[in-house]
Amino acid sequence: MNNPSAMTPRAAWMLILAASAILMITMGARLTTGLFLSPINTSTGLGVASISFAMAVAQLMWGASQPVFGAIADKYGPARVIVVGGLMLAAGTAATPFVDSEWGLIVTMGLLSAAGAGAGSFSILIGATAQRLPAERRAFASGFINAGGSFGQFVFAPLMQAIIASAGWVAAMLTMAASTLLTIPLALGMRGRRSPPPVATASRDAGSSPASSAPAVPAPPGISLTEQLRQAARDRSYLCLHLGFFTCGFHIAFLVTHLPGEVALCGLPAGVSATALALIGLFNIAGSLMAGALSTRYRMKSLLAIIYASRAVIIVIYLLAPKTALTFYLFAGALGFTWLATVPPTAGLVGKLFGMRYLATLFGMTLLSHQIGGFFGAWLGGLSFVRFGDYSWMWYADILLALAAALVNLPIREQPVVRPAALAAAKG
Repeated sequence: MNNPSAMTPRAAWMLILAASAILMITMGARLTTGLFLSPINTSTGLGVASISFAMAVAQLMWGASQPVFGAIADKYGPARVIVVGGLMLAAGTAATPFVDSEWGLIVTMGLLSAAGAGAGSFSILIGATAQRLPAERRAFASGFINAGGSFGQFVFAPLMQAIIASAGWVAAMLTMAASTLLTIPLALGMRGRRSPPPVATASRDAGSSPASSAPAVPAPPGISLTEQLRQAARDRSYLCLHLGFFTCGFHIAFLVTHLPGEVALCGLPAGVSATALALIGLFNIAGSLMAGALSTRYRMKSLLAIIYASRAVIIVIYLLAPKTALTFYLFAGALGFTWLATVPPTAGLVGKLFGMRYLATLFGMTLLSHQIGGFFGAWLGGLSFVRFGDYSWMWYADILLALAAALVNLPIREQPVVRPAALAAAKG
């Protein structure tokens, strides 16, 4: 598609739906791994800390793989990347039941499966659609695709728990592996090259107007990926996005890995944790769609600050409430509304700062920071449980990090970053 504005509404919807369905599968598989922690521990006797570490490695690999696959997708198109990722995800998931050591789990679940999921995740899918859609549809598409990932969590969590309860965790894991192969035919909907970047133009009031009135300045046609990465590494606003996203990853990884353990500590059945994870996904559909829509009307940095601050409030209320099934369901619904609602404004800000040319790579780098936080959220959660017998200190850390993330987003300048040479060319 050489001209995004020439894409028909039907073609645009097919592109968005394909990306959303792929993310539904990869995120559904990734965000329900916590349900397997206790069954794997019972089967292998490896211990919560060892299994948590393997899952923490998976968090890190999922993030580390995205800028790499994003750069490949930026050069060769996303379809091949998604196909390879689908095969890796299926192979790693299918092999997990047949290993019984910490290193075996690290290789199958921590490296192979996680890298495969990363090849069919946010940076590749949102980057691919943003490069093909007109500017006015990008924020909505980002929110819609993000909602697909949440729907996957809503579908997979109760399904996997039901299979674990009826047929065992091995059957559930193999079912998940088979399901991930569906990403391969869906990748056909992502074929086609990105549109060539237009000539850079500067917006006089881009730093002071809402997202919808300040279009992103595309990267200059001659800029290389290395040069663009150097430019981004020196930009304070981009670095602030990384810091905030680190906190988001810490929250999500801790909860998807250890929420079942928290439920068990409260003496509640495993079905409560599966229902809570499903509710998080269900409510985040609304949260993602709303975040995508609001990103076209309001400052995206303000939306991020509100989302992070609200998480701190939600966790405080949870800690003060009686630990009943209803409490977990209400907590899941409230937190789910903010769960991955950070993705549309974060991706939107990256595109606004640097344009669409290397969006998959640059957004993939922020997701790497997200998953570095995810590594610590999953790993420290396991260590906290072994050391103290509960997750109290993790909840306190969650609150402090959420407040810090809200503050760190406020200094962001929503103004396109334009190289001096490009700006001079635009004026000339």
